[in-house]
Amino acid sequence: MPIANDGSAERQYLELIEEILTNGVYRDDRTGVGTYSIHGATMRFDLSEGHIPVLTTKKTGYKLAIKEMLWFLSGETNIRPLLRSGVSIWSDWPHQKYVKATGEDIPMDVFEARILAEDNFAERWGDLGPVYGSQWRRWKGADGAEHDQLSALVEQIKTNPNSRRLLFHGWNVAEVDEMALPPCHLLYQYFVADGRLSSTVYQRSVDVGLGLPFNIIGASILLRMLAQQCDLEPGELFWVGHDVHIYANHAESLTIQRGRSPREFPKLHFRRRPESLFQYEIDDFEVTGYAPHPAISMAVAV
Repeated sequence: MPIANDGSAERQYLELIEEILTNGVYRDDRTGVGTYSIHGATMRFDLSEGHIPVLTTKKTGYKLAIKEMLWFLSGETNIRPLLRSGVSIWSDWPHQKYVKATGEDIPMDVFEARILAEDNFAERWGDLGPVYGSQWRRWKGADGAEHDQLSALVEQIKTNPNSRRLLFHGWNVAEVDEMALPPCHLLYQYFVADGRLSSTVYQRSVDVGLGLPFNIIGASILLRMLAQQCDLEPGELFWVGHDVHIYANHAESLTIQRGRSPREFPKLHFRRRPESLFQYEIDDFEVTGYAPHPAISMAVAV
């Protein structure tokens, strides 16, 4: 059963931090930072009363997570639209690629300014390859045809809600090597019962400090949008992680967060119902009742 939204739900996250810091295995990793890791974790979040899992034990930029999800749904793979909306969370990968390719170690703010100002620069250096949006909206088949998984999902939920194939994923084996970052939250599956839409999200790799708070917001936002578009009530989000880890340079910050008392999750209200899943804008989302503890800074491992 889903866990109540009186603070109990967020305790799942805090207990996950404790589990990893206490029993996690130290491992070297792709970034060179090092992680404390465990194999396998789950959490459940009840979305039925409008609550969404925005962590309260640290101030979390939920608007950034919503904007990122809208960017995914647009099918876009260039960071330029994100920067135009004030989101820099994907800039590290193309910036690192630019520095390695050119030997010009320009500051991030200069790099981002050039992405915004110069069309040719943005086209060459701002693209991330066929990441989430490309796979979700334009999956390429062996015959060259493109498949819009999200449009197909909406249609299937409406016409065949009992199907066990209400899913989409992003691990396109043929294109993984072309991606700046292969998908971490790679599989979303949906379940309709008693007029409610629930989902399971599977992550192959989980950065507990920075990535996971955004991932559960994004998955919840998507579930709420799908429910609205398909005339269903929201149910629950069931989250599954495989390699669940804390970066070594996040351990101290997460220890501080672990000691804080969680509060009730905020609620999400829609200001309108767009004509399709792909026409939502940031102003359509109203989040109320969010009263978090202060922010905690953590560096991104690239």
